[in-house]
Amino acid sequence: MRRAIRTHLKDFVAIIALIGLAFVVGTYVLSNERFHFPWQAGATTYKLELSTAQAVTPGQGQTVRVSGVKVGDIGGVSLKDGRAIVSMEIDPKYKHIMREDASALLRPKTGLKDMFIELNPGTTNAKPAKPGFTIPVSRTQADVNPDEILASLDSDTRAYLDLLVNGAGQGLLNRGGDLAEVFRRFGPTHRDLARVSKAVATRRTNLRSLVHSLRVLNDELASKKVQLASLVNSSAAVFHAFASQNQNISRAVGDLPGALRQTTATLQKVQTFAGQLRPAAVALTPAAHALQTANRALTPFAKATTPIIRTQIRPFVVAARPVVRSLRPAASRLAAATPALTGTFTVLNHLLNMVAFNQNGSQAWSKTGLTPGFLYWIAWLDHQAVTLFSAEDANGDTRPIFIQASCATIAELAKEEPPLAFLANLTPLLTTAGFCG
Repeated sequence: MRRAIRTHLKDFVAIIALIGLAFVVGTYVLSNERFHFPWQAGATTYKLELSTAQAVTPGQGQTVRVSGVKVGDIGGVSLKDGRAIVSMEIDPKYKHIMREDASALLRPKTGLKDMFIELNPGTTNAKPAKPGFTIPVSRTQADVNPDEILASLDSDTRAYLDLLVNGAGQGLLNRGGDLAEVFRRFGPTHRDLARVSKAVATRRTNLRSLVHSLRVLNDELASKKVQLASLVNSSAAVFHAFASQNQNISRAVGDLPGALRQTTATLQKVQTFAGQLRPAAVALTPAAHALQTANRALTPFAKATTPIIRTQIRPFVVAARPVVRSLRPAASRLAAATPALTGTFTVLNHLLNMVAFNQNGSQAWSKTGLTPGFLYWIAWLDHQAVTLFSAEDANGDTRPIFIQASCATIAELAKEEPPLAFLANLTPLLTTAGFCG
C-alpha cells in the first residue's frame, strides 16, 4: 500500500485535493440551499393565513423579508378551512422579532411571479409570538393579478384603458430620457411622501383603533334609525332656513372682512392692555389673599347690620320708591339743565371771588397804604348812598355832603387854597398825634 502510494504520489495527492474541494463546494452549496447541518440551530416556524397562495412554491428559494432584509424562507403550503396556510422558516438569529400583532404581504419580486413574503414583525408593545404562531387572514394580503383587476372593469373601461396605454406608449416613444428627468424631479416629492408614509406607519395602531371605533360607531348608528331620520329632517329644516336667509348670510360674509380687521385691531389693543393688566394683577395678589381675613373681620359687622337693613332701611326704600318714580321726570329735566346751571354758577363764583379778593389781607391795606378789596368799597358806597339820599333828618331836604380826606391832604388844602381857609380851624385836630398819628 505504501509502495503504491509512493509510486503514484502525485495522483494520490490530486485525488485528496479533489475530495477536499468537493467537500468545500458541497458544504457551500448545501448552506446556500438552506440545508441545516446537525450542529446548526434549527429554524423557528411561524405560519400565516392567506386567501390565496398562488405561485408560492416551497423549496424554490422564495424568502421571507423584513424591510428588504432576508430573515427566513417559505417552508410549506397547506389548506385549512378554504384558506392557504403558509409556513415561514425564520432564521435563528431573527426568531425573537415576531410579535402577536405581526402582519404580512405576499408580493412578487419579478413579473415571473417569483414570490416572497414581506413581513411586518409587529410593535414592541405586543407580546412576543411563540413558535407555531399563525398570523390571521385579517392581517395578511395576498398577491393581486393584473387580470383580476381588468376583470373587475367593464368592456368600455377596458377599451378606454387600452387606448390610454397605447396613447402613453406613442407619447413616450423615444422620450425615455425626458421621462427619467420627470421621475428625477419627483425625487423631493417621493422623499416627502416617504416621510408621510413613515409617520402613518408609526400610527398604525391608532389607525386600527380608529377603524374599530368607526365600526362601533356605525353599529351604534345603525341601531338609532329613528333618531337619525329625525336628525336628517331637522337638518333639512335648518338648511331650508339657511337657504331662505341667503341674502342676509351673503351680507354677513361681506361684512366679515371688516369685522375681522376690527377684531385684529382690538386684539392688538387688548394685548397692550393685557401687558399692563398682568403687573396690576400681580400687585393685587396680596390684597386678594388678604380678602379672606377681611371677610372674617367683616362678618360680625354684617351680622350686626343685617337686622337694621331688613327692618329699617329696606322698608324705607320700599316706601320711597313711588316718590323716586315721581322725581324721575323732574330729575331728567334737571339733568338737561345742569350744564347751563353749572356754567352760570361757575361765572358767579368767579365774580364773588373777584369781589372778595383782598391781596394783602383784611387789615394790611390800612397799614401799607395799598388799595383795599371791592368789599370795602361796596360797604363805603352803601354808607355814602344812605347819607346822600337821607331826607328825614333835622336839615330837611338839604343834601348832605360827606368829604373824606387824610390829615396831610386837609393841611395842604388849608395852606394853599385861601377859599378853604376855614379848614385851618381843624389845625388843633390835625396836629394831635393821637388823632392823625
